[in-house]
Order: sequence, then structure tokens, then C-alpha cells
Amino acid sequence: MIFVFFLFILLFAIILIFSSKKFSPIPYFPSNKKDLDLILRALNLKKNQIIFDLGAGDGLVIFAAAKKSHQKKLDTKFIAVEINPILLLILNMRRFFHPNKKNIKIIRGDIFKMNYNQLTSKQANQATFYLYISPWYLEKTLSNIKKQIKKFSIVSYMYPIKSLKKKERIVNGLNSIYIY
Repeated sequence: MIFVFFLFILLFAIILIFSSKKFSPIPYFPSNKKDLDLILRALNLKKNQIIFDLGAGDGLVIFAAAKKSHQKKLDTKFIAVEINPILLLILNMRRFFHPNKKNIKIIRGDIFKMNYNQLTSKQANQATFYLYISPWYLEKTLSNIKKQIKKFSIVSYMYPIKSLKKKERIVNGLNSIYIY
């Protein structure tokens, strides 16, 4: 009976963490694995690049990209930004066992208040941001990035960024991938 009670409390805590706007204003929905190869191509991995995964969730994209970079012997840096404590635990556990862990950084942070300029190195030629966030937060996120980074590209999964429509390239998979 006590086991069931603790299980119920644990389940309630997990539901609270995933549904509370205090822990994350953006709900967790993982990128579809069927689109992963297209997403990786859209990220256009290369040397002296920093890949940001904003709202990284369980890290599906960031860890696959880091693995591909490691296989190609690129010195690409990866930064996963997440605010949800359960997902941060998952990200850190996955990073611990990843073959390219030296190039992966996990940060607990609010993507709207993040200082991206501070996280980019002077040697990096290009910052690329992967976004799979609610469409009503895309412009706010873009505005924060533009204030801090001069040269960047964006890969947005499922949702277009209206203010960048003229620069848009679309790759169709199971879901659309927008490249800017």
C-alpha cells in the first residue's frame, strides 16, 4: 500500500513538472525520429560551428547531431538548453554516455533570457539554432537571438517563422522543416 502511495506521489510530481508553466512555458513534444535524417542535413554540420537546441527536451536531435559530427571528425560544439528538471536529468544522463560528450554542453536556462553571445566562442564561424517550440514563441526567440548574434541560421521544425518568410527554404518530411 505504501509503494502505491509513493508511486502515485511520484506520478503526480512528474505530471506537475511537465504541465506547470513555472517549470516550462513550452510543452514537451519530441521531434519525430522519422524526420531525424532530414533535420541533421538541415543543420548542415561543419567545423567551427555551434549548434544550439533550444528547448532540447530529451536531446534526440542534439545527441544525433553530436554523434554524426563525431563520426565525421568535426569539432562542432553543441549546446542543449532546457528548463524542465526531469528533462535536464535525462539530458545529463545521455551526455554522460555519449562518445562526443566533450563537445556537448547542457544548460538549464530560459530560452527567452539566455545570453547566447556569452555561450558562443570567438572561433565559431557560425551559430545554428534548432527550434521545435510553440509557434507563438518563435518571434520572441528570434528577437532575443538577433539582439545578440550577428551571423546565425535557424532550423525550425514544424513551424515557420513569419518574419523570415523571404529567406525560407522548406524541406518536407513527415513534418516540414524550415531553414533560414
